[in-house]
This record gives sequence, C-alpha cells and structure tokens, in this order.
Amino acid sequence: MAINLKVNGASQTVPAEPDTPLLYVLRNDLALNGAKFGCGLAQCGACTVLVNGKAVRSCVTPIGTLGNAEITTIEGLGTADKPHPLQKAFIAEQAVQCGYCIGGMIMSAKELLDRKPNATEAEARAALAGNLCRCGTHNRIIGAVLSAGKEMGRT
Repeated sequence: MAINLKVNGASQTVPAEPDTPLLYVLRNDLALNGAKFGCGLAQCGACTVLVNGKAVRSCVTPIGTLGNAEITTIEGLGTADKPHPLQKAFIAEQAVQCGYCIGGMIMSAKELLDRKPNATEAEARAALAGNLCRCGTHNRIIGAVLSAGKEMGRT
C-alpha cells in the first residue's frame, strides 16, 4: 500500500501499511535518521518529531493517522550553513555527549520555544521531562534551550 506524507516540507509516498510506525518510515524509507529508536514505548523521547508543530513520539505513531499533517524532523530544522537557533545553542553550550537523545531533545524544545520563546528554566525542564539523556547533560541541554529561546525571541 502507498501512503502519502509531508515530511520537512516535501511530499513523500512510501510503500507501507497504515499501522507502520512513523519512526520506521522516517528511518527505513526516507533515510531520515535523526529520530532514534530508543524504547519503542514512547517513554524515552529519542524518536520525537513534530507533527503540525506538536512533539510526538514517532515510535508509536501509525502513519495512517497522519493524513495531511506536516511532519518535521531534526533534519528539517536547519542546515550546516544555517543552523536553527536550537542547533547553534546546543553546539555553543556543548550540550551533546553521545548524541543519541539530542534529536528528540531539540524537537521537544522547539515545540516549547515556538509557543513561548521566553520560557523559564522550570518550563524548559517540564517540556523535556519525557526526554531521557543517559549521559547526564541535562543541565547543559536546559542552558542551550534557554539560550536559543533568547535568540528566537529577538527575531
């Protein structure tokens, strides 16, 4: 069966069943590997992407439920030449160790900062509470989110 999706602004047709998890389609069919398989139970956040601007766990989101939704992955945020403010802030704050969780962290943070660029530390921590980092860089991650929020609030 062919399913039509809009990913990072481009229409895509993928050969998959409607109950196929979005994560599998992104990684296996579209070669978008920023979203990671972590737990497969929507508990770790490594697979987080945006669907119509809302952070969702792609490991448990069937593609058949997405309809005409706009899906944004970490690959759709910025480029090496023009990174998104969140990507720049994560680099500047050295908020990455192994990097496995970072795509999901950034996408969850993007949802927050799109709604509230002047988010407080408590709001940032709450927004990222469902994203796990086993390396322990949570404080640097929060710093990066707050720094990016300041930049996003100026533009």
